[in-house]
Amino acid sequence: MGKITVTTCEIDGLKVIEPAVFGDERGYFMETYNYNDFAEAGIDVDFVQDNQSMSKKGVLRGLHFQINFPQDKLVRVISGEVFDVAVDLRKGSETYGKWFGVILSAENKKQFFIPKNFAHGFVVLSESAEFVYKCSDFYHPNDEGGVSWNDPKIGIKWPIPEDMELIISDKDQKWDGIDTITRTA
Repeated sequence: MGKITVTTCEIDGLKVIEPAVFGDERGYFMETYNYNDFAEAGIDVDFVQDNQSMSKKGVLRGLHFQINFPQDKLVRVISGEVFDVAVDLRKGSETYGKWFGVILSAENKKQFFIPKNFAHGFVVLSESAEFVYKCSDFYHPNDEGGVSWNDPKIGIKWPIPEDMELIISDKDQKWDGIDTITRTA
């Protein structure tokens, strides 16, 4: 391996990945994904779709999941900074309803692996952020589920400064709490 450092999180399955960055006065180079390195680290996933989004400061997206077509996700930020969150929705999991969050930024180059059956969301902390992610299944618009980003039962500690105005879509403002969803596989 050697090209990535993988840190396991307190919730089984979640992993923070730090690629080896080779830099000099000209700039830097890094591999952001290598199937062999990831498989050796226990992330043996066939990704089928890449997505990219850009959001302004204060945009909060999530918490989203696919109901019948769950997706593994490998997420990273290529410009700016976000606080990224995953919530365990796995049926029978000892950590069901627990969350884990990590700062992802262009500067720290960290990636976050989120297995199937987790809800996912993020808030943009910088002036803007470009967010890139790989998915193990295609997006099915009629299969989307969600959980309220501020559900007190989950208790996510979003690092939102007092002067930051949140920008949340109508859809994301309407999700119910975790008690209203059916546990996933």
